[in-house]
Amino acid sequence: MSRLANDIGPELEGLIRRIEPDLVAIRRDIHAYPETGFDTVRTAGIVAERLRALGLNVRTGVGRTGVVAEIAGGREGPCVILRADMDALPIHEETGLPYASTVPGKMHACGHDLHTASLLGAAEALAQIAPRLSGTVRLVFQPAEETQESGAAAMVAEGAADGADMAIAFHNRPELAAGRIGLSRGASTASSDEFRVVLQGRSGHAARPHAAIDPIVGAAYVITQLQTVISREMDPALSAVLTVGHIEGGATQNIIPDSCMFEGTVRCRSPQSRDRAEAAFRRVCTGAAEAMGLTAVIDYVRGAPALMNDDGLVDKAAQALTAQFDAPVLVEAGSGFGAEDFSYFSERMPSIQILIGSGQPGRDDRVHNSDYQPDEACIAQSAIALARMATELLS
Repeated sequence: MSRLANDIGPELEGLIRRIEPDLVAIRRDIHAYPETGFDTVRTAGIVAERLRALGLNVRTGVGRTGVVAEIAGGREGPCVILRADMDALPIHEETGLPYASTVPGKMHACGHDLHTASLLGAAEALAQIAPRLSGTVRLVFQPAEETQESGAAAMVAEGAADGADMAIAFHNRPELAAGRIGLSRGASTASSDEFRVVLQGRSGHAARPHAAIDPIVGAAYVITQLQTVISREMDPALSAVLTVGHIEGGATQNIIPDSCMFEGTVRCRSPQSRDRAEAAFRRVCTGAAEAMGLTAVIDYVRGAPALMNDDGLVDKAAQALTAQFDAPVLVEAGSGFGAEDFSYFSERMPSIQILIGSGQPGRDDRVHNSDYQPDEACIAQSAIALARMATELLS
């Protein structure tokens, strides 16, 4: 590890600990006024104002409501992206906290308010030590991580990733106690693709099925056959999940309908398994439907790819963050099938997602829950971790 990285750790912690109460206040303000999807106008305004106060040149409206700013080092070097998401969820808050959501039906139940405050803290510390950095830190504050229409994809399309060499994201993790840090090798998350299939048959009387072509029986058969895509076609080492979450057909008990629709998701943890799953899905739907005299109309939409962690960055992060916090970092093979659109950055450059423990003692919290109450100690720890990683990579 470089001498700069060894020397800078206590200074970074001191800079961020001094502003920790302010970061908590920012988080609580954002928490009280949650915004979903691309409608993160107020949150983006807070971010832009804080960054301008640091003397940074700020771009707003990137990917509709994203914010981008850069901290230039004192010497030439690579560009490292630090990214935080800003959007809330369409969940009604039930915590009863003094700073609970004031907006009915909206809540920061995934902790993106924590992320926004943390990256602002890292930005303030890095701005103060900028002359000692060799390269550039690009701060990316992203809307619409929780929606099918991706804020990351929108920001990348408008240049947020252009010219960058590495990217770092982070996420609070209530399964880890506050103070713990986790890293994943390989895929942190899975790709998330959506499908909608309409099976076209021929309607008729329930008493005379021979005069009709039944799409409901056909849908039951096709859905059953689709499970063999996972169990018999996918490499077990490149696992995948196929789920049908909605089926609809017919309007009454004595009529065979003209059509039946079903829809769901396919999630894969590698590009290879993603391509194979889609090809098999289309083949099974088309072939099984044809065997029953039906026509399958398939709408298959690819969402975010799998988030792939770069092994070299995982190694550097494990070493740097262990030294920074004087505690071992948990490094495991990734296993989750959730989606994270930071993957639009990770497919373009070496990237890593850092997992920051946010679990409170005595609670068993999970994200996307109306009573989610993370430990706010993770705000400063996230800010320190991000600042340390940036200095490590730009030293």
